Amino acid sequence: MTDAPEGTASPGARPALAATEADREFMARALELAQRGDRTEGASPIGCVIVLDGRVVAEGHNEVGLRHDPTAHAEMVAIRRAGAALGREELRGATLYSTLQPCGMCTMASIWSHIDRVVYGAGREDVHQMYFEDRHLDTMNFIRDAYRKDMPVIEGVLRTECAALYYGPDDEPPAEAQTNL
Repeated sequence: MTDAPEGTASPGARPALAATEADREFMARALELAQRGDRTEGASPIGCVIVLDGRVVAEGHNEVGLRHDPTAHAEMVAIRRAGAALGREELRGATLYSTLQPCGMCTMASIWSHIDRVVYGAGREDVHQMYFEDRHLDTMNFIRDAYRKDMPVIEGVLRTECAALYYGPDDEPPAEAQTNL
């Protein structure tokens, strides 16, 4: 795991904001959802909450195996539910909380849905490489470098608790668990 303090903004993210108590509370809810996903056949322990105006408008956990849908990541599930709940495709003003740094697909969905902030717990350096397909590409660069320099990314909120859900960087997961390698 990194030595970065909990709830710091990623380099290059603007504006640089520290995590708030509300960020920790919503991340705790995402952790509950991830734990539910861990207990659900066909799901996995990644949780996501979308908050607008201080209230949860949508939430979910990874449902890829449950739905037989490779796009049913926790963030995608929550974004779809938020759009349906709000009756719109844009989520301006919303914050997305995820227990794991969003992948490329989920990062781009956050960008295109106009989410205002992304807050995540465990980062790619905190978990086994299989969660990021052993690629060197850091998906947060999509936000920093190409699309949304106005979208703050707060990383490491409840980092230790979130990272505990996943195989660690030095673990040797069973072969059947290594789906992304």
